[in-house]
This record gives sequence, C-alpha cells and structure tokens, in this order.
Amino acid sequence: MAVQSIIEYPDPRLREVSSTVVDFDETIAALAVDLIDTLHASSAIGLCAAQIDRPLKMLVMDHSADRSAPEIFINPEILAKDRYGFVEERCLSVPGISVNVFRPTRIQVRYRDLNGDSVERLLEGMPAVCLQHERDHFDGKLLVDRLNWFRRRRFRASIAKAARTGSSPADDLSGLSA
Repeated sequence: MAVQSIIEYPDPRLREVSSTVVDFDETIAALAVDLIDTLHASSAIGLCAAQIDRPLKMLVMDHSADRSAPEIFINPEILAKDRYGFVEERCLSVPGISVNVFRPTRIQVRYRDLNGDSVERLLEGMPAVCLQHERDHFDGKLLVDRLNWFRRRRFRASIAKAARTGSSPADDLSGLSA
C-alpha cells in the first residue's frame, strides 16, 4: 500500500489510548500492509498503529536479517513473563535517544491474527522486548517516560530548544544515550 508518516514526540496523539480491534476486515488488512511498508522503510524492528495515527491495538515486527518475515499482532495480551534484564531501546517516535530499560526478556503472549483467530506463543529475547515496547504505545506510554527525572528534563529542554531554533533535538541529546 503506502509508507506512512511516523508521529514524533511531543505530538499529543502519541498519548492517546488505543482501541481494541473488533472487526477483522479489509481495513485491518490494509493497515497491516501500511504498517509493514512503513516498518521496512525505517531502520526499526517494530511499529504500532498508533505511531501512524491509527490508535488501534495492532503492531508489526520484523526481526529477520533480510527483513522478509514481518509478523502482525492484533490485540496482544501478555499472559506470563520472566527472565528480566536491562535492554537498550530506541523508538521511531522519539528519535535521538536510547534508553536502558528493565524488562522481561521472555513472555507468553496471546494475540489475534489478520483473520481474527487467537494465537498463543512464547517470545524470547528482542522479539519479547519489542512487543512490550510497542504495547506501551497502546497506553500512551513513550520511551521518554522511562528516563529518570534529570534525563527527562534535559530531553524536554532539547525539544523546546529545537522548536525555537529549528535545529534537530538529536543535536543536544548525545548525553542521553545509554
């Protein structure tokens, strides 16, 4: 279909709570194609519908080396989690920073596929972390929310400065990377 624009912080649409998908029709199938196209056009491994201004509980991930195995998760629920650890995360909606986040690295997840069928499976490592990161978007939570107060304050100041000067906030954010 088409590569979509990705909403970036501080756009208030990123704080919206996403709705559960109830109709598994052509509209959802078309959204899946747009998400995959947009994901593959970026350097990311995961993307959710809220990031392209479609606040629905839907995400795509592609962890394959050649970007040929996208996966679609609709209404994902985490049933169990374990093997906690620190992982480095980045976000297309909050460019310029990386954050070490303490998360489970193994989860049991139940979700719907494009036909609306229920699927349950175990995710480990980066796929588990990625799914949790994208699910945070469903609740309007962003990577910047995981910064400590000092780093969050510095991040917000760099965003304000960029708005005033027309520069990129990433120019000021080197000290925020983990």
